[in-house]
Amino acid sequence: MTEQTVLDAAHAAMEQEGADEGARLRFFERLADSELFLLLTQEAQGDEISPELFDVADGRFVLVFDREERLARFAGRPAPYAALSGRVLAGMLAGQGVGLGLNLDVAPSAQLIPGEAVDWLLDMLAQQPDQVEGHIAELHPPAGLPERLLTALDAKLVTVAGLAQAAYLVGVTYQGGGRGHLLAFLDAPEGARDALAKAASEALTFSGIEAGSMDVGFFAASDPMAAKLARHGLRFDLPQPEPLATPPATPGMDPEKPPVLK
Repeated sequence: MTEQTVLDAAHAAMEQEGADEGARLRFFERLADSELFLLLTQEAQGDEISPELFDVADGRFVLVFDREERLARFAGRPAPYAALSGRVLAGMLAGQGVGLGLNLDVAPSAQLIPGEAVDWLLDMLAQQPDQVEGHIAELHPPAGLPERLLTALDAKLVTVAGLAQAAYLVGVTYQGGGRGHLLAFLDAPEGARDALAKAASEALTFSGIEAGSMDVGFFAASDPMAAKLARHGLRFDLPQPEPLATPPATPGMDPEKPPVLK
């Protein structure tokens, strides 16, 4: 039996009787964060790829799989493919009326995701966090946040492995009397901060939580504030990946150079 994947589990939760809107949001968040294998008509030519396009009654679709072996099983032959994140793929297809045929015929998560849903996903991913500056007066343990947000943060921070040492979620009171919650990252380099803030924003967005329920801050581990964060906050450890000996050459793996559809 094939091991259940993250997308299988998210799809099953979404399809359960009585599943709420949150389950659908979590599925699309997992889709955006997953590495997907896109079936091609031929091997990639540099940064150019040529996906197989399938026309059915419900529209036009490309075929993607969340495991290489699932793609091979569907194709029944050696087949060219490109490995892309769901968010990169959504950006490539947006506005073209092309949907995703996910894991068709090979997994319990098989489904057709229409082009309109791909456009919606890209709109969700395009939301940017607001930048807020405030002077902290007091920290206290987080309280009143729904469990689905904590679960979403835990899952989302895995996707930004290595961009910070750790994160703490704390309750915060600002000078002037404002109160809220703060997700504080430790030892995040300047160049990683936009990505970390975006990850936190997406965790809120795909949890169905009102934007503005959580601010984001950055601190050095040597800062006296770090000890206060550890005393009052809920800690999230970010995985620290092994350094790559050579950069990956697979099309779509470099976010600065997404592949070009032919």
